[in-house]
Order: sequence, then C-alpha cells, then structure tokens
Amino acid sequence: AELREGQDVFVSAAAGGVGTATGRLARLMGAGRLVGSAGTAAKAAYLTEHVGYDAVFDYHTGPTAELLAKAAPDGIDLYMDNVGGEHLEAAISSLRAYGRIVRIGTMAQKNSTDTPYALRNLPDIVEKSLRMEGFLVSNYRDVQEELNAFVVPHLQSGRIGLDETVVDGFGGIVDAFLGMLRGENLGKIIVRAAGAV
Repeated sequence: AELREGQDVFVSAAAGGVGTATGRLARLMGAGRLVGSAGTAAKAAYLTEHVGYDAVFDYHTGPTAELLAKAAPDGIDLYMDNVGGEHLEAAISSLRAYGRIVRIGTMAQKNSTDTPYALRNLPDIVEKSLRMEGFLVSNYRDVQEELNAFVVPHLQSGRIGLDETVVDGFGGIVDAFLGMLRGENLGKIIVRAAGAV
C-alpha cells in the first residue's frame, strides 16, 4: 500500500480480521486520519475505542459516499478495500490525486448470483492518477519474516492487541464461517477445539 506517515486511510469492513489488523498496523505506522466502515454502531464504537480508528460509520445508516465524505471531509490517500461495490465508488470519489486502492476482498458480491455493482466514477482513476492493485497474501510469502520481525515485538509489549471472535468446538465451524460472511464476528474468527485453551 506504500503507506507514508501522516497519510489518511479508509478501510472498509474495518471490524473484520483484515480490517482490525489493517487499522492497528496503519496506526502503528503513523497514519494520519484513520476512517473505517462497519455494519453496526457497536462495531464502530469498538473500532474507535479499542483499535485506534478516528471515525467509523455504520454503512447501513446512509449512502456510503455521504458517510465517507462526512468522516473524511478532506479526502483520503489510501483505500484498503475489503468490500468493493458502493464502498469502492465512494473511495474513488474521496481519494486525493495519486491516491492508492488496495483490493483485498469483494464482500459486496459474496453471493455469486449478485449483479456486479457498476462503478460510475471510473474516469476519476485516470483524472486523479490513482493506482489500484489486487492483493493476495499468498503472493507475499517472501516477506513473512519481515512482517513477524515488525509485528511480534508490538504484540508482546501489548502496544497492539488482538481482535478475535472465538467459537468453541469444530462442530461449530460451518456456523462460524457463515457468521463471518454475515458479519457477526469482530476481528478474526477462530474455531477452537473443544477443551483447548
């Protein structure tokens, strides 16, 4: 994402495993204004109170473009996209010149029968000289040790915390997965073997 200190960041699905980790790491790396979207007011409150987001909106409360413009009135430099669709369109409008979009997921189209959302502002990518790139963690295995060297000391010191929803017993694995797709988790969802600590 090439985040530079002081740059403003928007993260969609900020209460999920990727969104909470992104928020914590962006804050650690000196991000400026950190804005997120989430599916409930309770998740939004958790993100501002515990993860380090400056503003988080519940995307169910209005058009995403309006909510993002209110949360980041001066625009953003970087968009971490876990959703696509209306969120991506709103981010393109809010990005400053030479902004960047990292596409991680497309939760807005998790159902393969959904009609793809037609972005109406694609010309802005050219007009603002934006860069958009897909991201698969499997393409970056060669930097895993670098990530560990950076993150582990901060985890051990307590400077950054873990955000996880734990489901006990492998019998709950299907419900846990479906719950994650429905946004019922906060942070990473973990299925723990019965009796494990």
